[in-house]
Amino acid sequence: MLSADIDDVWQLVADFSSIGDWHPQVTAVEMTDDTTRVISIEGQQGTVTESLDESDAERRYISFRLLREDITVIPVSFYSIAIQLEAVDAGTEVTWRGRFYRGDTGNFPPENLSDAAAVEAMTAYARNGLEGLQQSLAK
Repeated sequence: MLSADIDDVWQLVADFSSIGDWHPQVTAVEMTDDTTRVISIEGQQGTVTESLDESDAERRYISFRLLREDITVIPVSFYSIAIQLEAVDAGTEVTWRGRFYRGDTGNFPPENLSDAAAVEAMTAYARNGLEGLQQSLAK
């Protein structure tokens, strides 16, 4: 839960081009059109491309997916993420849901592209994003 007004949280989350302003792992964002962004991840050489699926201001809901992967950046072959906000007495409840496939979908993936590697990377991406959101709103 974030100790911030839902409108303030939504303003940050809803701007698809601004993830680099609040997510500490995102070091650069290039918008190629209104619904497609190329992001650079801290400590990684490559980029991943994400596509906006839905943004609903009334429901305070945004979803996006991996459009072009780079398994050297994030060890997954696909992901979709949905962020839902809900006003609560003390602030805003943020639900970050993700669905993904490991980097190597074959029967015997190497350790760096396994289920465990994908879970670890995507969990860190969500956790760091939520923490960064809180820190951005505390400023």
